Amino acid sequence: MGRITTRRPVVRIRGIHETSRPDTLVVEEPLEIRVDGNPLAVTMRTPGHDVELAHGFLLTEGIIGSRDDIAIARYCDGVDDEGQNTYNVLDITLADGVAPPQPGVERNFYTTSSCGVCGKASLDAVRLKSVHSPASDDVRVKASVLTTMPTTLRDAQKVFESTGGLHAAALFDRDGRMLVVREDVGRHNAVDKVVGWAVGEGRVPLRGTVLMVSGRASFELAQKAVMAGIPVLAAVSAPSSLAVDLAEESGLTVVGFLRGENMNIYSRADRIER
Repeated sequence: MGRITTRRPVVRIRGIHETSRPDTLVVEEPLEIRVDGNPLAVTMRTPGHDVELAHGFLLTEGIIGSRDDIAIARYCDGVDDEGQNTYNVLDITLADGVAPPQPGVERNFYTTSSCGVCGKASLDAVRLKSVHSPASDDVRVKASVLTTMPTTLRDAQKVFESTGGLHAAALFDRDGRMLVVREDVGRHNAVDKVVGWAVGEGRVPLRGTVLMVSGRASFELAQKAVMAGIPVLAAVSAPSSLAVDLAEESGLTVVGFLRGENMNIYSRADRIER
């Protein structure tokens, strides 16, 4: 497995003082995801939890619905200049009877760490219908519980502490207990890793849960929550208008600007107990 962090020399200027010293940076490397031997996508990610990333990606793209749809996940041969396996090519073998990805799912084999939907053929291609719609989920979460989640998430960001360069996503239950947390240079990758963990644990659909993200709530993150059956998406920053549109269509609760005791509820406010 590749390294999560690396050291690089840096010149630090603090007012009139200048020093030279090594700094810790988060590693960003490509991961090619193949399905049944066929290339599907390349995403720039932080190495680690790659199988979860692939499983979450496949579920949130509507290719699989549960862990029973996957037979094998294995790294393919890919070597660096020294002949060492890079662990940057992962092949997922689908279970018998599971349909292969449709051509519209292909992302032109490249997504960046900042934008998971770049390369999509059209916006319609990402308006996927979930078999795990959160609309009927009657979970209710206390606002006082929601307000504890950003601090819990921040305290769990171990790699961010040393690099300052990672996004994070965590899954909570309705009582504020954190079930899993993942970090990645790409916010959509962090969410896919969380969803992939749930796939491996047989917990999809994720009814009665809250997905907490460290940045903004984009359309794609809302889509991933819907595809996994997550009823509440909370973010420390703003949602996009398209994310709120999707939330209203699908019955997802979106909470933004969750800071301290403050928050904005953009959809399905009935789930948040004040």
